[in-house]
Amino acid sequence: MTTAREEVLGRIRTALGEHRPEVVVPRDYRTTDDRPAEQLLDVLVDRLEDYKASVLRCGPEQIGATVAAALDTGLGAGWDPGSVVVAPGVPTGWRPDGAREDDGRPAVELAAFAATLTGIAVAIGETGTLVLDGGPLSGRRAISLLPDCLVCVVEAGQVVGGVPEALPRLDPNAPLTMVSGPSATSDIELQRVEGVHGPRTLVVVLVA
Repeated sequence: MTTAREEVLGRIRTALGEHRPEVVVPRDYRTTDDRPAEQLLDVLVDRLEDYKASVLRCGPEQIGATVAAALDTGLGAGWDPGSVVVAPGVPTGWRPDGAREDDGRPAVELAAFAATLTGIAVAIGETGTLVLDGGPLSGRRAISLLPDCLVCVVEAGQVVGGVPEALPRLDPNAPLTMVSGPSATSDIELQRVEGVHGPRTLVVVLVA
């Protein structure tokens, strides 16, 4: 028994025949960004805030305190550290005391957590996109999608200008999740609804 996918691909192969034309893909687009690093950070912040994300900037020695402030921003004062799930590769110094490391529990249980703390693989300034790659620092995809608040730590060296510059830094076989602001959609009347397909709140800790 063949699947619909196999049938469609078989028909395509038959239509193309044995002598398939060689397709040359033009690669003359810009692959690097010459803007200064500080300018790229400003572009990233501008895009993220335009998408209704919150951005807190800090130095490397202030990450832990700024993560706590980010959780205040996302959850309000008095949040419970036990309601925060952390990607397993997040450094100890970034973690709030009492936060729970992801232990591979069933995805349905993750929805009970109020917030998630992760790092990222790369950030794209021009599009305001954070890319999580499923590695230890980013965590598995479920932890970044199910809790209602997502806090991401972004280090300055992870920020690039555009998509062509970001892709070589990523494993094409990894389960990539690209986050551009809080999850949102609009209906036919253009009424914005947040939190439909992922976290309703995104807070970014930008370290530079």
